[in-house]
Amino acid sequence: MKKLLLALVALSLLSLFVGVGNLTAGELLSGDANAWNLLFTSRLPRLLAILLAGAGLSIAGLIMQQISQNRFAAPSTSGTIECAMFGYVLSLVIFGDGDNLWLIFACAMAGTLIFVQFIHRIQFKNAIFVPLVGIIFGNVVESAATFLAYKFDAIQNLQGWAVANFANLLQGDFELLYVAIPVAILGYLYAARISAVGLGKDFATNLGLNYKQVVMLGVILVSVMAASVVMIVGRLPFLGLIVPNLVTHFFGDNLRKNIPLTAIAGALTVLVCDLLGRWIIYPYEVPISMIISTVGGVVFIGLILRGQKHG
Repeated sequence: MKKLLLALVALSLLSLFVGVGNLTAGELLSGDANAWNLLFTSRLPRLLAILLAGAGLSIAGLIMQQISQNRFAAPSTSGTIECAMFGYVLSLVIFGDGDNLWLIFACAMAGTLIFVQFIHRIQFKNAIFVPLVGIIFGNVVESAATFLAYKFDAIQNLQGWAVANFANLLQGDFELLYVAIPVAILGYLYAARISAVGLGKDFATNLGLNYKQVVMLGVILVSVMAASVVMIVGRLPFLGLIVPNLVTHFFGDNLRKNIPLTAIAGALTVLVCDLLGRWIIYPYEVPISMIISTVGGVVFIGLILRGQKHG
């Protein structure tokens, strides 16, 4: 954990000085007003958004895997993000803008709850079918959102809203992502209960837990975090899937222990991908969603092949 934290701190400092606008430590030390303005207006908000989004979405994936009893479940493979997109389109159509946060949260939560109830009712012979069903469910919801967007001439709004990009985030644009902090705290405090629910309804009930209440809490945490990230940043595919799996693989299944590890690993993953996006075709940027989709897709295939090998 110490090595991950040191790497995160080092890359975070490096991130502050990487970009089209010239910013050096010397300029900051000399008291250059433009340099300090660039730091606080753009670079620091971007870094905070990266860390909060990476940590929050990874924790959401970890909780999702616990409450669904499946390590292939995540906000990106359960329809949660697509339902948030549907809520965004409804907000555009009904209220004329996409700023109705409660409607977006409600749609994301409803979609997550439907997915969790669905996989609890159906016993799949192979765990790999769970994310595939979730992806199909998400595609159906996304198709409905796209249809509405076309019908009401909002397709450009939807497409621009969904593509993950940290380049345009400035001070005042990312503060909603601070919701990652209470999500992490609640997840940590309720880790034992969420782990018990992950062992099955009968087991949790025998321990005296209110099964439906704990599941609903987990669904709310996942939905709020996933909706917040997609609203502010855009979609970060596979992040909530690969990071929790890698942390579990290397550090075991203790949920309370894994929450801070997952937060650090998720933030580090997004930070590395963002730095790559800034360097590959400098001074232009590759959208982070393209990089994280490529990396996440490769790791996802590796997880499936490993699961089949050890099944």
